[in-house]
Amino acid sequence: MLELSKNILSKVSFDKILFKKELRKSIGWMSKKEVIHLKIWTLTTFSQYKNTILEVFDNIA
Repeated sequence: MLELSKNILSKVSFDKILFKKELRKSIGWMSKKEVIHLKIWTLTTFSQYKNTILEVFDNIA
């Protein structure tokens, strides 16, 4: 699931709103371990969306 999410996020990274929506959905499908890897990957790959990424990860339960 992690690799699929990476692929999807890479394809929608042109649109901040769509990226945020897909990131939220991806988190819902993953285990806690995968979520940690996804957070690290998104922050390093999409630094232009740092605030958005941190907001999404801060709001997960």
